[in-house]
Amino acid sequence: MKKYLLYAMNGEKMCFLHLLMNALDLHEDGVEVKVVFEGASVKLPPVLEEEENKLYLKAKELGLIAGICLACSSVLGVLEENEKTGLPMLNDMMGHAGVKPFVLDGYEVISF
Repeated sequence: MKKYLLYAMNGEKMCFLHLLMNALDLHEDGVEVKVVFEGASVKLPPVLEEEENKLYLKAKELGLIAGICLACSSVLGVLEENEKTGLPMLNDMMGHAGVKPFVLDGYEVISF
């Protein structure tokens, strides 16, 4: 069975919610899927936490969210809020969340 990394770059909430719907849908059918917040999307976790977004909380509970980019969180001023989410802060690629660990583990990368 294929494995997918849904790599979120876009900071648009509606776009990210569709990413989450796809992640949950794939997971429901037994497909291995992970989500990474990178780029502008790192501004979304505090918003989704505060509004108690059901899609986000379900994906978080199921362990589908691999983490959040540390460098982008810092540059965009949301590092402290993102650390409070309890999600891993990823910095394996020059301080950013790289795709290499996932690709080497057999994941196909889909960028949103």
